[in-house]
Amino acid sequence: MTTQPLLFSLPLFPLGTVLFPGGLLPLRIFEVRYLDMIGKCHKGGTPFGVVSLNEGSEVRKAGAGAESFASTGVLASIRELTTPQSGLLQIECVGTQRFRVIGTELQKHGLWTAEVEAVPDDLAIEIPGDLQHTTVALQRLLNTLEERAAGGEEDIQLPIGKPYRFEDCGWVANRWCELLPVQPAVKQRLMELDSPLMRLELVSDLLTRTGIVE
Repeated sequence: MTTQPLLFSLPLFPLGTVLFPGGLLPLRIFEVRYLDMIGKCHKGGTPFGVVSLNEGSEVRKAGAGAESFASTGVLASIRELTTPQSGLLQIECVGTQRFRVIGTELQKHGLWTAEVEAVPDDLAIEIPGDLQHTTVALQRLLNTLEERAAGGEEDIQLPIGKPYRFEDCGWVANRWCELLPVQPAVKQRLMELDSPLMRLELVSDLLTRTGIVE
């Protein structure tokens, strides 16, 4: 007997970027529709859903139509929250699990909520020999950034959180997907792939095309 995926309700945050499992996401929150939502999520220790925009903008404008967004997103768990001034929140989130949107509802204040189902986590797959260059290049990049940060360069912020999992296909692929200079639509398609090995193979092709690795 096949077990059906568990359905649950979730507030959504459509953004012009793609969040990946294990990824870091800093946000500045000032819109009323999100201030209340983020405050409730932080107080209750519950996640919200990040989905990539297809149409519309992150900040709602008067007279603008409703946003259109991808049907697969990632749960965001709030790690840090500060209030620099009244009406402004700064948060840092980490991506956890992928989800698939089953149905959506637009609330009166412009907040989207959705009924979603969880997408299974990537299988842990060791990086094969012909793709080792992807993890070596990522290690070199992070080592360089860590050395610069240790040297006192205040503008250096590590874009990847620990623990590092340089031996894992999905983790390495996801980190490169966040760093690569490609369109959000491409990142979205990569995030949705069920196979972490295929995702890393495609990342390897992109690294070669962009000249990051030979």
